[in-house]
Amino acid sequence: MKPHLFSDLKIREISFRNRIFVSPMCQYSAYEGVPNEWHFVHLGARAAGGAGMVMVEASAIVPEGRISYADLGIWNDHQMEEFKRITDFIKSQGSVPAIQLAHAGRKASTDKPWTGGGYLPKAKGGWDVVAPSALAFSEDSPEPVELTSEGIQALVTAYAEATERSLKAGFEVIELHMAHGYLLHQFLSPHSNKRSDEFGGSLENRMRFPLMVTQAVRKIMPDKLPLFVRISATDWTEGEGWDLEQSVKLCEELKKLGVDLIDVSSGGIIRGVKIPTEPLYQVPFAEEIKKQAGILTGAVGLITQAQEAEEILVCDKADTIFLARALLRDPNWPIHAALELGADAPIPNQYLRAY
Repeated sequence: MKPHLFSDLKIREISFRNRIFVSPMCQYSAYEGVPNEWHFVHLGARAAGGAGMVMVEASAIVPEGRISYADLGIWNDHQMEEFKRITDFIKSQGSVPAIQLAHAGRKASTDKPWTGGGYLPKAKGGWDVVAPSALAFSEDSPEPVELTSEGIQALVTAYAEATERSLKAGFEVIELHMAHGYLLHQFLSPHSNKRSDEFGGSLENRMRFPLMVTQAVRKIMPDKLPLFVRISATDWTEGEGWDLEQSVKLCEELKKLGVDLIDVSSGGIIRGVKIPTEPLYQVPFAEEIKKQAGILTGAVGLITQAQEAEEILVCDKADTIFLARALLRDPNWPIHAALELGADAPIPNQYLRAY
């Protein structure tokens, strides 16, 4: 029998040749949000390496939504046009091009990781940051500006416009970033959301803005194309905070709005939280959300071995495998996994003589 990892998957009208998905990984290599040769080669190599889907890193919907000044964006038409050759090449290799739409909120305006990664003030090329509440991410982070209701609605519009550009650029899957302590997660978590209006307090209110974004994006997307959402299933904190129970309720609401798959990660809202990182440590969250919310899930986090990935799918703990660092180390991980598991390897014709 064909290994589960290399079985076909169809979501709406998009067919994926296998269950190996390239996780969105920031490259901090763009200028003014525009993709360049680095992104073309980086993403193209993973498509040629056999992945079923290649997802572009968190791409900001507005300039102020970038994590760093070197992040990708999709807030203007020039960025959209430059993405087209990337999506064309990904498709030519039999993979599905995807993009993650994002806003960093209070975690925006930073330097590149390899040049310090700290907050960049305006004098050094940074900008004012926004959040649900005027609470800084950490002691060395700026106090953000609390978003007004008008500001929230403007961002809903920006997500919708970014969706339109993403579709014109040739992307066939869109993922909304609601994880890792970025803006939509900031609204969800009581650690960062202290509002007393319709966007704060109760779970229903804290979910309101993320669900407004989801509804606006799904309305624009054709019915044939899938919509994914990445969440942090837990803040890894005791008592107050975002947790698995709330995640399940969120995913139930997302499903009602037409979301097709939940990309299940965790953490990021508070610095210094102890996270029990070990191989497959986030898989139980994907399994519970799949079971309780009745929605497709993707497992991610320290999954490095082909047999590990296969067992996750065989045991019905998730429906897809998102790989990040493993694919940075080895762009041909899917080919090597297929050879190990006895599947037909997705080897490009140009590379056949190597095997």
